[in-house]
Amino acid sequence: MLSETFNIRFYETDALRHVNNTVVPQWFETAREPIFKVFNPELDLDNWPLILASFTVDFVAQIHYGKAVTIRTGIQRIGNSSFVVYQEVQQANAENEQVVVAKGTTTLVQFDYVQQRAMPISDAHRAQLLEWLVPQ
Repeated sequence: MLSETFNIRFYETDALRHVNNTVVPQWFETAREPIFKVFNPELDLDNWPLILASFTVDFVAQIHYGKAVTIRTGIQRIGNSSFVVYQEVQQANAENEQVVVAKGTTTLVQFDYVQQRAMPISDAHRAQLLEWLVPQ
């Protein structure tokens, strides 16, 4: 799995003293950048080849300011033109053990914006995605 660790910014917390629920999807999108680069190495928005079809987030525990988080990203399933990205947020608990505090999936579709239709995932792209395949 891909892994990215960073510190929580103070403004990502809310009045309930934990990370706001709107923040995790943003973290997930940022952590998907290596996957975006498989399809578009320059991240050229004029030639963007993916469209988001759906995403889910499960909040397992509160995420607190002051402790770094790690976003782990992998590929759960690959179809003809779509693939499912699995992601989780880990943070140290009171015993200083890394535990999953949020998890989610995102379905991305290789998409031609000019023709307005899904496109098959090439064998080369499929091979790169398979490197990050996670067991279910």
